[in-house]
Amino acid sequence: MTLSVADYAVIIAFFAINLGIGLYYARRGGKNLTEFFLSGRNVPWWLAGVSMVATTFAVDTPLAVTGFVTQHGIAGNWVWWSSVMSGILTVFFFAKLWRRAGVLTDVEFIELRYSGKAAAALRFVRAIFQGVIVNTIIMGWVNLAMAKVLQLTLHVDKLSALAVCLVFTGVYVTIGGLWGVLVTDVLQFVVKMSMAIVLAVSAVAAVGGIGALETKLAVIDAAHKITTTSGSILAFFPTSNEAWLPMLTFVTYIGVQWWASSYPGAEPGGGGYIAQRIFSAKSENDSLLATLFFNVAHYALRPWPWILVALAALVLYPNGTIGNDGKVDPELNYITTMIDHLPAWLRGLMIAGFLSAYMSTMGTHLNLGASYLTNDIYRRFMKPNASERHYVVVSRVATLIVMVLAIAGANLNNSVSGAYVYLYNLTAGVGLVMILRWYWWRVSAWSEIAALVASAVISNALLFFHVFTDANANAEVLLVTVPITTLVWIVVTYLMPAESDATLLRFYERVRPSAFGWKRIASLARPAPGAEPLGINAIDWLAGCGLVYGALFGIGKIVLGSVGTGLGYLAIAAACGAVIAYNVTRAERATRAAASLAATAPI
Repeated sequence: MTLSVADYAVIIAFFAINLGIGLYYARRGGKNLTEFFLSGRNVPWWLAGVSMVATTFAVDTPLAVTGFVTQHGIAGNWVWWSSVMSGILTVFFFAKLWRRAGVLTDVEFIELRYSGKAAAALRFVRAIFQGVIVNTIIMGWVNLAMAKVLQLTLHVDKLSALAVCLVFTGVYVTIGGLWGVLVTDVLQFVVKMSMAIVLAVSAVAAVGGIGALETKLAVIDAAHKITTTSGSILAFFPTSNEAWLPMLTFVTYIGVQWWASSYPGAEPGGGGYIAQRIFSAKSENDSLLATLFFNVAHYALRPWPWILVALAALVLYPNGTIGNDGKVDPELNYITTMIDHLPAWLRGLMIAGFLSAYMSTMGTHLNLGASYLTNDIYRRFMKPNASERHYVVVSRVATLIVMVLAIAGANLNNSVSGAYVYLYNLTAGVGLVMILRWYWWRVSAWSEIAALVASAVISNALLFFHVFTDANANAEVLLVTVPITTLVWIVVTYLMPAESDATLLRFYERVRPSAFGWKRIASLARPAPGAEPLGINAIDWLAGCGLVYGALFGIGKIVLGSVGTGLGYLAIAAACGAVIAYNVTRAERATRAAASLAATAPI
């Protein structure tokens, strides 16, 4: 692929604008750690929500989706579509609680909820696990995807390509902190989403339109090149026990994985960069709306341009795309489609779109990784009483350290979609304890430690020794790991002492979860209005799932030509949205009334 002078001018201008934003926020982000990592807790819901979506729209995402569709049809996306239920759980059961916690990172939360040496050790280990290990794996697959793009499009070597992109991203993140990340995320999201749509239109046009695409895919179905039984590439759900998406795997995704596995961006109970954006929101209501917007945009709005390109690529490249290693790599079909079928005059913008996807995700993970290293390791265990200015300097150094780890991580992964699945398996069984620690007083630091150790040991042993090798292997690893891990942490919970009443009371009075699992502690607490109503939250959770899935399937059906069915799904989504709007508005009025009453009550 050859770029013109105009293309290079577009790319250079894009770099310059992002750098300018970072420089603009340099002074504001350098005031203290709260400004550097949380934008002073003053971010409106729409900015926090767009930033969440931009972060999850990485350069690896369209490549991973292309891999899923190529190997498993549209229904292959259930590996991540199932996480809708976890994401919506965060919206209505955890977003406000996270905001009330008032911590700087989700790892700092550990020493709010627990106490003693076990809590300190858990905080240190989780900071290393999330800030170094998991963060490096994620940045590694993002770097891998960007390298694939630049190697095929610009024919540059892997190290040179990554050095330019990563160093530039590291510079504006180091300078501007989270404010720089948030504002550049908006620009980057607009650019990359626009170009994803343009590429989808170009790819479908190259096949001959939607009708021709469906006809040609039906031929592939009939020839059993993708499916092995009666299923269809275009099916949203598996229609039988197909080899490309066995029913056991599908049921595991929707019945177990979403609550059992802790995956970045879809953690049961929230966490990582989702929690960071929640902390940065200027109010509890802003945190809820930001997280709701993120889930709708993440699952319902973004996937279809990628899916359309993946489907078109199945027709355009029936034999796949050969990678630099000489092997067929289904993820490369997305890039090949861009090279062959995007109008030449849009190539510079498309590269800018890929850069946007890369920079928005890497910017967040550089900032997030630095927050763990600075707040949860350096300030907590190495130098706890330094000035805020000192910690900001350390944060900027930590960002550069995370950048070096990102380069190292690029050599750890060979497959983007494979890395996705590995992280789901690695944390299998951890999710339940992450949920219950908010709603059950008996959960202790030892519960979390037991869950983390058990899930890591069991899942890695099953994977390392290749215990399962059939089409259901990933589901079988999950179905073995989850019950064993759950049994281990529950037994440990009852064998080890509970947290002290003082610790539990401090947590309960600050966060105000539902009293259902905290009755004894709630009886000791000072009056704390606004404890979470579980019944209303449950209704909103069901409505939220209906909203996202209704919008997802509705948009998909309309895009694929089934307008009537699509409008039916969208009507379901609208009805669910109305239920949520009513409940959220009513809750906000009740909160304001309680606050007004408390302000006027005699002391």
